[in-house]
Amino acid sequence: MECHSLSRLIIISNRVSAPTDSNSGAQGGLAVALAAALREYKGMWFGWSGETTDHFTGHINFQRAQGVTTATVDLEEQDIDEYYNGYANRTLWPLFHYRIDLAEYERGFAGGYQRVNDRFADTVRPLIDPDDVVWIQDYHMFPLGSSLRARGCKNRIGFFLHIPWPPRRLLGVLPEAAELVRHLFDYDVIGFHTEEWLESFCDYAIVELGATLDGHTLTLGERVLHVMADPIGIDATEFIEASHSPTARLAFRRMRDSAVGRDMIVGVDRLDYSKGLEERFLGYERFLKTYPEERKEVFLLQIAPPSRGAVESYQKIRAALEGMSGRINGAFADVDWVPIRYVNQGYPRDQLAGIYRAARIGLVTPLRDGMNLVAKEYVAAQDPEDPGVLILSRFAGAATQLQGGAILINPYSAEEISDAIVQALKMPRDERITRWRTMMDNVVNEDVVWWRKRFTQALMGDAKVGE
Repeated sequence: MECHSLSRLIIISNRVSAPTDSNSGAQGGLAVALAAALREYKGMWFGWSGETTDHFTGHINFQRAQGVTTATVDLEEQDIDEYYNGYANRTLWPLFHYRIDLAEYERGFAGGYQRVNDRFADTVRPLIDPDDVVWIQDYHMFPLGSSLRARGCKNRIGFFLHIPWPPRRLLGVLPEAAELVRHLFDYDVIGFHTEEWLESFCDYAIVELGATLDGHTLTLGERVLHVMADPIGIDATEFIEASHSPTARLAFRRMRDSAVGRDMIVGVDRLDYSKGLEERFLGYERFLKTYPEERKEVFLLQIAPPSRGAVESYQKIRAALEGMSGRINGAFADVDWVPIRYVNQGYPRDQLAGIYRAARIGLVTPLRDGMNLVAKEYVAAQDPEDPGVLILSRFAGAATQLQGGAILINPYSAEEISDAIVQALKMPRDERITRWRTMMDNVVNEDVVWWRKRFTQALMGDAKVGE
């Protein structure tokens, strides 16, 4: 049985990205993936509009664009401060990315987080029909399943976590850890990107809560939860097509012309401390110092659109990177060459495809990442006859799938980054092609459609979880 036989698929996430242009630079990988799912299935995408209101009323703004129906609500300023900027991004995000030094714990944050999830439940509950399947996304909404159950929702409800799940002892730092994990047993299916994140979740539930595990089924009292590792992919067909579009070809020519015969290294990351950007700059600086003969043959293009500007730790990393890029350029630049081009803005996906294709090296060095779709986009954009080389952090979720072709590095080691850059620059074309084909097979075969079908079939009970 496919999802078509059901009434609808209801997707709920923190932000809703109404599609106006499939190549919009404002759409991240998850937004593109969810929009693709809703185009195939009848359904609705519910969440926060990104806008504020003086008083929360639960008023829903419905829109339909490119086959996707969206339903959004505005939140009060206090909601945003406590739920989004507070608990989600100053407590959960750093902790789940192993940065306990940056995590902040305030009762007001936790209270606002629960309040907003209850408000979402109050608002979306009347829109859910008895036969609908509900799919909730990410760390902003851990307790939403419980809130819906408390309001009489007996539908199949699934949850997917797009960030890492931390080890048990690390999660224990969170004051509400046990309560948060108990909330998750009100779902029918939970998905993670890797077996590592899945195992960490099960370890906490078993050791701290007394749950039992049988295959891919966790049981806690009367509650039964199916768990699965289901790595997300990109819309490979669409991205390959985008890489051949006029916009992509123009971006490719512009980058090749501006390179003046030099090899380009590209990094594309949201400005976030989990992405390892400072470590990346230090590794590139080590390369410049250690291999002076290679120095003027390459340059690093780092595209880093700002995000979460209201959170202090994000302000600090932006200032740090601006200082580092200025220092490195000041130390190594010449009148006809600048080692780092540092850009604080986003670009449409078709333009990025052309930039990726022009890059000899894709440098993806997160300190910890649930998946990282940039790595897969870089692979998909390459010229099959002359592909570039992917240098990838072993701590990215994507490393599990792409390890056969990428050069895996420890992002904390400037020496490993430096050595990997030299290895990539000197790699023969035959080896580059062999490595690329290995990765491309995975990118194409385990794409976003594969990811979505595995999860929705498990959620409907039509497939053995984990197959």
